[in-house]
Amino acid sequence: MEIRQWSELVAAAQAGEPAALDELVAAYLPLVYNIVGRALDGHLDVDDVVQETMLRAVNGLDGLRDPDSFRSWLVAIAMRQVRDRARDRRGAALAVLDEERDRADPGADFVDLTILRLHLEGQRQEVAEATRWLDEDDRQLLSLWWLEVAGELTRRELATAMELTPQHAAVRVQRLKAQLEAARSVVRALYAVPRCYELASLTLEWEGRPSPLWRKRLARHTRACPDCGGTRPDLVPAERLLVGLALVPLPVGFTIAWQLLPGAAAAHAAAAHVAGTGLAKAGLAKAGLLQVLLKPAVVVTAGVTLAAGGAVVAYETSHSAGRPVTRAAAAPSPSVVSTHVQAAPTTASPSPSPTPSPSSLYGTVVDLADTAPAKDAVPGALPRRPEGTLVSSAGHMAVMQWAGNTVTLTGRGYFRVRWQLGASTRKGTITMPTWTGLKGKLFHVASGGGLRMDEHGAWPGFSVPAGAQQMWQNEYYYVDGEVTLHQNETGAVDYGMTVQVMNWDSINADVNTGPPGVLRYGLVRDTGGDDAPVPQYLTRSAPADQSTVAQRSQVTSS
Repeated sequence: MEIRQWSELVAAAQAGEPAALDELVAAYLPLVYNIVGRALDGHLDVDDVVQETMLRAVNGLDGLRDPDSFRSWLVAIAMRQVRDRARDRRGAALAVLDEERDRADPGADFVDLTILRLHLEGQRQEVAEATRWLDEDDRQLLSLWWLEVAGELTRRELATAMELTPQHAAVRVQRLKAQLEAARSVVRALYAVPRCYELASLTLEWEGRPSPLWRKRLARHTRACPDCGGTRPDLVPAERLLVGLALVPLPVGFTIAWQLLPGAAAAHAAAAHVAGTGLAKAGLAKAGLLQVLLKPAVVVTAGVTLAAGGAVVAYETSHSAGRPVTRAAAAPSPSVVSTHVQAAPTTASPSPSPTPSPSSLYGTVVDLADTAPAKDAVPGALPRRPEGTLVSSAGHMAVMQWAGNTVTLTGRGYFRVRWQLGASTRKGTITMPTWTGLKGKLFHVASGGGLRMDEHGAWPGFSVPAGAQQMWQNEYYYVDGEVTLHQNETGAVDYGMTVQVMNWDSINADVNTGPPGVLRYGLVRDTGGDDAPVPQYLTRSAPADQSTVAQRSQVTSS
């Protein structure tokens, strides 16, 4: 939306138009969530700070003199709330222990969310990992600088939010970039295989938690060590890696509820609460309704939409359109989400799945070596297969880095296999992963992630056996039954995979929308019937040596 249109929307919200206010909040909630989430590193306080920021913005909207400055004003409010919350935590007794105790899941901080939801890899992932090593003040600045580089904020807005002059902001940003580069060198050295002997000795007393103190200690070593220092010259500047990077989507179930208070008395009481802003003007007063933010009402984990009573308007993530949408409901209702899979809502009904012909025999079509489609080739429509409950034996996500790692998928639904091939790992011909013990059916439905292993030096030095199909960054499968995936790397070549339960909407978005810097759209392989391809190296048996599964899958028997 153009600046002029945003200005008109803000002015309409100030005039008391509820639809304009809804659209304004829905549009800027992801920006506030990203700022607060990164500044507070995913702490549970993120819920309250986002809620308080939006509450203050709505309450103070009528006093905003220049609608064109709405975004800058909102970001400044968010950062003041971040600083206030950080100051409160520092002043509390045992603040560090409280912070660790208050984390919903120490392994699922905002860095993890950034990596998973934006599909970061390589040096982009290293940048995200490195942010864990920054101190609190630098992390607050990073939350704004990251969005400046990504094109979501301007330097003027950054300086205003940090309450700095443009000159001082420039100095602070340069210092932040230096700290981030040091942290990246530490991350790369710690992930090196094999790890430097002196670095391994130095980290014997390290508890494994990133901190500014250990960043300084380890960075001193990486600067002086010829082995660790050798990992730094090819570092791409962080600002080049973050250009055009999308916002981290709101978590599924991240909801702000609004209460509609019926009756003139309730409306007047609520109007007094918001200090007579435009929200209490004639139109809403005559209707006897006023929208006020509830506190607390942000739900980070999927569950019940909170409201004190009456109707609600919930802001949710639209997985198909990639932007928030509003939904009116008569009353709050629970939303049950499996810990393993969630069937996300979609705003458009896909075309019905083709009905397999009687002559289509499952397993007769097996993946074969193919060529990549043209860069501008739009993929075909992805048929929608029935989704139920799909359970992974590894929980939320399986990380398969070593030979012998396995994951078993049981149930009905989609999942993703994401390939991880690193510049510092041993290269050569990959011993392909295998699928064993199939019960039911397994299909290879799509490929995504924007690139294939063999093109334009995406993963130089790696190859697959003759006749094997080249893998894309993301490979998508559908199982109705049970199957086990095995990691079969040998001593000559390293590779890794992550396996995660997905849904149709996420896959469809990946194959049809390439993030900045990718080479092409994805590829749809599914036909919707039993003549869809099954992956290579698939068997219904469970051999003692999993790496011996034949390349040509034999699974036609039921």
